Amino acid sequence: MTIIVQVMEETFPVRGVFRISRGARTETRVVTARVHDGAKVGQGECVPYAHYGETTESVIAQIKLANSALAKGANREDLQEIMPPGAARNAIDCALWDLEAKQTGKRAWELAGLAEPWIKETAFTLSLDEPSAMGLAAKEASDRPLLKIKLAGEDDIERVTAIRSNAPHARLIVDANEGWTPEMVLPFSSKLAELGVSMIEQPLPANNDAVLAEIPHPVPLCADESAHTTADIEQLTGRYDIVNIKLDKTGGLTEALKFRDAILSANMGVMVGCMLGTSLAMAPAMLIAQNAMFVDLDGPLLLAEDRKPGLCYTNAQIAPPSTQLWG
Repeated sequence: MTIIVQVMEETFPVRGVFRISRGARTETRVVTARVHDGAKVGQGECVPYAHYGETTESVIAQIKLANSALAKGANREDLQEIMPPGAARNAIDCALWDLEAKQTGKRAWELAGLAEPWIKETAFTLSLDEPSAMGLAAKEASDRPLLKIKLAGEDDIERVTAIRSNAPHARLIVDANEGWTPEMVLPFSSKLAELGVSMIEQPLPANNDAVLAEIPHPVPLCADESAHTTADIEQLTGRYDIVNIKLDKTGGLTEALKFRDAILSANMGVMVGCMLGTSLAMAPAMLIAQNAMFVDLDGPLLLAEDRKPGLCYTNAQIAPPSTQLWG
């Protein structure tokens, strides 16, 4: 069976402006891979991330290089050796899962040996801004049960205080995106515990987080930029309580499933997250979401328009993908 790969860049506008500690954007550029066997087509999406040295051009080039291996019969497991973890492998890996589902008439969850997925509750992200503006954004989203707050270091306690007062009933999780210093961790965590925050994501830079093993955790800490694949488990243990799995970091669903099992075996909790992508990027992650303490698959909710067909979002509830979308 000969596999042919097609790859394209697509741009989707963001609803307003999306800000984190490292910058802001008004659109997201995604790379879509489609794999053909002559009769069936599978598709997958990735979001190149500059923080990891990726561009749409570099990711497209990696996918094109993989085309020759696939044409010679390489499969998903072969790709784990042929390609490094990252966005490019994610797009191809998820496209191959989708193709196999269409070839066999089975759903991707069946192929993975998993139980049928069910509706999950996702966080809704409030992008970084001044405390007063974030308070107003929280008021508009106060009917959502779980809010994820982007932080940056300075004025973070004021930001969360404003959000808590405007969304008193919501569960709160925060994401510093490596924006704190070691001296901030304990006092900020203690204050955030008083404000009812349930989790703190990646407080320190990934190359400077060893100190987290020596600091009390008044609020559970979650690894994001520090956690890419199963190979990271040993250094995460003791530093973090929860690990955020993103398919663009693991390089696809194949490694993400292995990473999930390793995290659970290490007695840490699982979070599943996303880059700023469309429903096609979220769909495979729904299989990881089934075992997650926290689900953050709100990418399409932050876009001005999603691809069609997309996932079905009802307020904070996400239904599993249809066969028309993926898997």
